[in-house]
Amino acid sequence: MASVVGSTTEKLSKLDINGESIFSVPNLHKNLSILSPDQIKLARMLVEAGQSHLFQSWAEPGVEDEEKRGFFEQVARLNASYPGGLTSYIKTARELLADSKAGKNPFDGFTPSVPTGEVLTYGDDNFVNFEELGIREARNAVFVLVAGGLGERLGYNGIKLALPSETTMGTCFLQNYIESILALQDASCRLVQGYNHILRMPQSTIPTKRVSASIAKTKLGGGCQNQIPLVIMTSDDTHARTIELLESNAYFGMEPSQVKLLKQEKVACLDDNDARLAVDPKSKYRIQTKPHGHGDVHSLLYSSGLLNIWYDAGLRWVLFFQDTNGLLFKAIPAALGVSSSKLYDVNSLAVPRKAKEAIGGITKLTHADGRTMVINVEYNQLDPLLRATGHPDGDVNCETGYSPFPGNINQLILKLGPYIKELTKTGGAIKEFVNPKYKDSSKTSFKSSTRLECMMQDYPKTLPPSARVGFTVMDAWLAYAPVKNNPEDAAKVPKGNPYHSATSGEMAIYRANSLILRKAGGVQIDDPVQEVFNGQEMEVWPRITWKPIWGLTFSEIKRKISGSCSISQRSTLVIKGCNIFLEDLSLDGTLVVNSVEDAEVKVGGVVQNKGWILEKVDYKDTTVPEEVRTRGFRIKKVEQLEKN
Repeated sequence: MASVVGSTTEKLSKLDINGESIFSVPNLHKNLSILSPDQIKLARMLVEAGQSHLFQSWAEPGVEDEEKRGFFEQVARLNASYPGGLTSYIKTARELLADSKAGKNPFDGFTPSVPTGEVLTYGDDNFVNFEELGIREARNAVFVLVAGGLGERLGYNGIKLALPSETTMGTCFLQNYIESILALQDASCRLVQGYNHILRMPQSTIPTKRVSASIAKTKLGGGCQNQIPLVIMTSDDTHARTIELLESNAYFGMEPSQVKLLKQEKVACLDDNDARLAVDPKSKYRIQTKPHGHGDVHSLLYSSGLLNIWYDAGLRWVLFFQDTNGLLFKAIPAALGVSSSKLYDVNSLAVPRKAKEAIGGITKLTHADGRTMVINVEYNQLDPLLRATGHPDGDVNCETGYSPFPGNINQLILKLGPYIKELTKTGGAIKEFVNPKYKDSSKTSFKSSTRLECMMQDYPKTLPPSARVGFTVMDAWLAYAPVKNNPEDAAKVPKGNPYHSATSGEMAIYRANSLILRKAGGVQIDDPVQEVFNGQEMEVWPRITWKPIWGLTFSEIKRKISGSCSISQRSTLVIKGCNIFLEDLSLDGTLVVNSVEDAEVKVGGVVQNKGWILEKVDYKDTTVPEEVRTRGFRIKKVEQLEKN
C-alpha cells in the first residue's frame, strides 16, 4: 500500500497539483494509482467544478478498473468537444439554470419590430432575375446539411436521409439533395461560361439585350472545375449509416472528395439547479448524455479548419439546410441571388406564417440600450413579447392575411468572410438555453435530467449591429414541406394546419411540380381531388416529378415546354434526363421518359393508358415496409408508356 501512496504522491507532485481537493473524495483518492497524469488532471477539474458525487459509488482499486478508465475517456471527449471545456459548460449551465428558476425572460428590455427582407413571387421578373443571379453564385457556395436525427419520430427506424422524399421515383432525401447540388453546379458553370464566351466575342457581334438563360445553356467546352462542397453533420446515431448510404450508392454521382462528414458529440446531462452532472442510470462509470442541438454545426465547422480552406479557394457563401424538406432546392437559387444582391451577411429563408402558428418568426429586436439583432423568436415567445411592448393583441395577421413576422424554416445563407470573423471571436460557440421540466412550482428539482441546448438559427445573436441580416420570403408551396410527424401524431393536427408528415411531404412535391408547370409552361393541369390517407385529408395532384438536372429554375423549365400541353389529375409524369422537351403533350395515364446526358428528346402527342394508381395502406399494418405505411399509400403500376 505504501508504494501505491508513493506513486500517487509522485504523480501529483509531477503535475504540480495541490492534491487537497482530490484527497477529500475518498473513492477517487483510493483509485488515483490506476489513473494516468492526464486522467488525474481531469479528476481534479471535476472535483473543483463541484462534481465529486460522480465518484461516490466507485469500487476499490482492482475492481472494474477498465470501466473507471473508460469514464475518463468519456470525460476527455466531453471536455474536448465543448468550446471552453466542461468547466465552461458547468459555469454556463449554473447561470442559465438560475435564470430559468427565477423566470427571467431572455428578451427582457427588447422591443420587437418587423425586419427588412425580400418577399418574392414565383415566376415574376424579380424572381427570375434573383434566380439567375443565384445560379451564377452557386459555384461559390458550400452546402451544409444538418442530419443528426433518426426517423423514429416518423415511425421509421432508419436515418431520415434514407427515407424516400417521394415514391414515384423512389428518390431518398440524400439523393435528392446531392442531385440538386450537382444540377446547381452544372447550371452555374454553364451560365458563367456562357457569359465568358460572350465576353470573348468580337464587340460588334455581342447582342445588345441581356444574355438569356437559353444562351448560357449552350455547351461551350472547356469543362468547369468548380465542385460545390457538401458537409453533412452527423451524430453517433447517424454517422455510420450515413457513410453506408453514401458508399453503397456511389455518393449518388458526387465525387467522394466533395463530401465531408463532421460528427456531433453529445453533451453532459444535468441533475439539478447546481448543474451537478447526471450519472448514467445504466452505469455508475458513465455520465448521462443527450444531443446538444443543431447549433453545434458552427463549432464543428470552426474547429475542422474547413472554413479557411473554402475562403482561400475563393468561396463566398455557406448554405445550411435540414434533412427532410423535399422542396428546398426549388427556393435556393433565388434566395442565394437575394443574398448576393443585398450583400446579406445572414439571410434566413422564410415562408408566410399565420399569426400564432407553431413556427418561429423572424424578428428585429431593439434593446433599451440601443442594441439590435435580427433573429428567430419562437412562436410561444413572440406573442407575449408583442403584448408586453405595446401591442395589446399580440401576434395578429395584417392585411395580407398573414403575420408581418415571416416564418423561419431554418435554412440559412451566411456570407463566408464575416462568418469566419465572427466564429474566430466566439470559438464557434452559439448562445445556449436550458429547458428543465420541473417537478413542481418550487422549481427545486427536475422530473428528469436536462442539458444545455443550442440552435443553428441563433447564430445572429452575437453579431454586431452593423451586420447585414435579412430574410427572403417565398410561398410555402414552393419552399417548405418538412417531414417531421408520424401518422398518428399528424392525424391529430388541428384542421387547417400543416401535417408535416411523410404523406403531406410527398403530396407537396406533386403540388409544387404541378403549379410550376402551370406557371412556367402554361400547362393545363387538372385540379386536385381530396383523399384521406392515415387520417390526413390531402389534395392529390397529378404525380409529376423530375430529376433536378431537368428543371432547377423557372427559366429552364419555361424553355423546355411549348405548344398546348395538358395533364389529367390521375396521371403520372416522370422525367429523368436533362434535354427533354414537352411539346403539345396530352397525358392521361403514366409516361416515364429516360434519356442519357447528351440526348435531346421531344415528347408530344396523345398518351393514354390505365396508369399508376394509389392504393391505401394502414400505418398499423406491419406486413408493409415502414417507409410505405408511414405515408399511407403505395403505388400500383397498372400500365405505363416508358421511353428510353
